[in-house]
Amino acid sequence: MYLTPQHVLLAGATGLTGEHLLDRLLNEPTITRVLAPSRRPLAEHPHLENPVGEPAELLSRLSGQVDIAFCCLGTTIKKAGSEQAFRAVDLDLVVAFAKRARELGARHLIVISALGADPTSSIFYNRVKGEMEAALKAQDWPQLTLCRPSLLLGERTEPRLAEQLAGPLSRLIPGKYHGIEACQLARAMWRLALEEQEGVRVVESDELRKLGK
Repeated sequence: MYLTPQHVLLAGATGLTGEHLLDRLLNEPTITRVLAPSRRPLAEHPHLENPVGEPAELLSRLSGQVDIAFCCLGTTIKKAGSEQAFRAVDLDLVVAFAKRARELGARHLIVISALGADPTSSIFYNRVKGEMEAALKAQDWPQLTLCRPSLLLGERTEPRLAEQLAGPLSRLIPGKYHGIEACQLARAMWRLALEEQEGVRVVESDELRKLGK
């Protein structure tokens, strides 16, 4: 019989979607532990464990049983400073986090990828996301959920000009290209965590919006 996850590992809790997801997880009565490593301290909560430091260094310090893992890690080439630095976060760090989550016992991984993720894409961003998805599939997870949101909408601590400019237009585009609110994505990810199935599931942005209502 499938049991609601009680012990959760969350990466990217300080990001736009991660903040919403962390709040939801800490307010779920069935969850007794949220392990959320981060670069800066999070607000204290009796169910929250928050090791602080550099992400790569933190992975080896994570411990305890984990039922499910959420990965909300991601940056931009501009913020990272180079394509190589971008790959180090959106590919290498995500894959390393997933490997550690499996070592801690997680059987289900839910990851934020991107609309258009494709390892053969001519677009660098989409190609890296596609390579990340392929690497996670190769880890042979019992249950792997790949979320492919379109443009994320919401107020960031550090605003991104491109998102500010494209946001209003993305609200008018139909289907999976329609922008999605970060709070909707967080709700969708939690609903997906409650679904039991084997293998890989790819969830496109239009379905994520429906799940997040």
